[in-house]
Amino acid sequence: MSGTRQFSTKDKILGAAEELFAANGFAGTSLRQVTSRADVNIAAVNYHFGSKENLVNEVFRRRMDQMSAQRLAQLRRALAEQPGQIEPIIAAFVDPALDMAIGRNGNGGFVRVIARAYVEKNDALRKFLSEQYGHVPREFASALSACLPGLGKAELYGRLDFLAGALTYAMADFGLIKRPHGTTEAEHRTRIAGELIRFSAAGFRA
Repeated sequence: MSGTRQFSTKDKILGAAEELFAANGFAGTSLRQVTSRADVNIAAVNYHFGSKENLVNEVFRRRMDQMSAQRLAQLRRALAEQPGQIEPIIAAFVDPALDMAIGRNGNGGFVRVIARAYVEKNDALRKFLSEQYGHVPREFASALSACLPGLGKAELYGRLDFLAGALTYAMADFGLIKRPHGTTEAEHRTRIAGELIRFSAAGFRA
């Protein structure tokens, strides 16, 4: 019973923090706001996370661990089953992220948190993300480089950054692309993914 209660409290804190970070940013959210939203005391936050910096990191970890694992597993399948092809590599990068965002499952707020990470200057968070997940884009860069031997490293990394930016925009459901009436979330996600993969593949080959 104690373990269940502890997990529930930790999950409530993470959920509240994610919502508030999405709405107010990292600097604009206080631990007092988090405890109020989660209906817990500050001692619970200190017990589970120790500091606001660790809380921010754990908000990312609970989503990014799974997405990163899915990306790398799909990448390995792409390299084994369709060697030398760019589109399956890009799909391995795109599909798990869009599944998380468009499929929602409570993850809509986290998409906005990712956008905050791009625009806010938070050196500690960027260091954490680089240390924990930097190997993922590097593995994709290596796979793409093998398909594009004439493309220099700087150009390759720049285009991978462009893909990541476009993907984040699509995940956040900004812009002109909206789900048409009568179209399911799954159909909309498949269409968006296909368009982004084709667009990005052409960019990598340019």
